[in-house]
Amino acid sequence: MFTGIITDIGEVLAVEQRGDLRARIGTAYDVDGIEIGASIACDGVCLTVVALGREPMNWFDVDISAETVMKTAIGRNSWAVGKRLNLERALKVGDELGGHIVSGHVDGVAEVIGMVTEGDSTRVTFRAPEELARFIAPKGSVALNGTSLTVNEVQGREFGVNLIPHTQQVTTWGDIGVGDAINLEIDTLARYVARMRDWDQSL
Repeated sequence: MFTGIITDIGEVLAVEQRGDLRARIGTAYDVDGIEIGASIACDGVCLTVVALGREPMNWFDVDISAETVMKTAIGRNSWAVGKRLNLERALKVGDELGGHIVSGHVDGVAEVIGMVTEGDSTRVTFRAPEELARFIAPKGSVALNGTSLTVNEVQGREFGVNLIPHTQQVTTWGDIGVGDAINLEIDTLARYVARMRDWDQSL
């Protein structure tokens, strides 16, 4: 379980296609405090640590299944060496819940379709997959590339968020451009509210 509050920007150091895709990710996290089998959200995808090291910098390895590659933005934005990733370690009991409850299970891939500067901030417009659009509501929460963000407006499949300068500085959002594929996880509460509504309508 995660909160969508990014705590490090990692860097892909190596990628190797084995039975699954193996990626080595450089991090500022102290690897002495990470255990094999720990969960780390990488651009919003919950991945399991399978190896750790300290040279040439702190790093951890993850295995990424073909299913995950196909269902997430990894399949469209290949993880090449040098790519920067939003990282968040799993939530511990007693940690501050600064964002919203995020599972790290990506629901689909959204596309950046517009970017406009508004003062010091940037308004970004996305197009969601049709089957997920009904779960996105104004002033609701979404996780985009692992970042907890508030939805400003919704029109059909399109929705917008506002990125303040701080968010762009401490995440990879300063790197994005129109046409980029973005990992989208809808709000868990929105999912259950929609399910309850569908159930009521079927009675």
